[in-house]
Amino acid sequence: MSTTTSIHPTAVVENDVELDSGVVIGPYSVVKGRVRIGKNTVINSHVTIGSSSTVVSIGENNNFLPGAMVGGPPQDLSYKSDPTKLEIGNHNIFREFVTINCGTVKGGGVTRIGNHCMLMSYVHVAHDCQIGDHVVVANGCQFAGHVTVEEHVHIGGMCGIVQFARVGRFAYVGGASHIRKDVLPYTIAEGSEMARCRATNKIGLQRAGYSKDEIENIARAIRFIVMGDRTIEESLQKITSECKASDHIRHLINFIENSKFGVAR
Repeated sequence: MSTTTSIHPTAVVENDVELDSGVVIGPYSVVKGRVRIGKNTVINSHVTIGSSSTVVSIGENNNFLPGAMVGGPPQDLSYKSDPTKLEIGNHNIFREFVTINCGTVKGGGVTRIGNHCMLMSYVHVAHDCQIGDHVVVANGCQFAGHVTVEEHVHIGGMCGIVQFARVGRFAYVGGASHIRKDVLPYTIAEGSEMARCRATNKIGLQRAGYSKDEIENIARAIRFIVMGDRTIEESLQKITSECKASDHIRHLINFIENSKFGVAR
């Protein structure tokens, strides 16, 4: 990697912007306001980063494709030019026309994107969303404000996610799904009217190196939740009494217990 920062003559980079070594800024891109960009990040042509009011921190080895608009003000009527933030980690890919808004004061003030994520074309991430590591989001997905996506999640194209919904770790969401409740960790969910958890994401867990016994233990817990007519409380009792205790089972239980709007089952 080059240690020299490269800024195309047609790009606009304001004085408050901080660029680390190896940053590349392509033709007609605009970087404005309080923005810091880490090493070897590439800003391709016609990208807009930052605004006159917001604060943007971008890590190392990220790649922004043409048309992306990142770190702008939130689309929220309560926003009054507050210096809210967007924080982006390392090794992410943002494809064409991705939009990511900064946070709001009432929502904690920070939108976050983790590490090793890929957001494909026309994905929108609204204010105060929290996106974990190794998340892949296919084309045209729309995240409303305050959405939380845990690590190693895959979301198919054209999905809509309502405000405050959560998607648990290692979940796989089928394309064109409407997520209106929390998607359980380790599950496959889909549904155009309202996404529901259909099964355990066994293939995803196998690829991640989970053992056969652990996958079956997780699948057993998932079945207690999504099959039959048990209440959530009854399902949790079955999991506690009949599934082997592990970090994954504890995470699943904690995820359910902290659900504010219910789980998609």
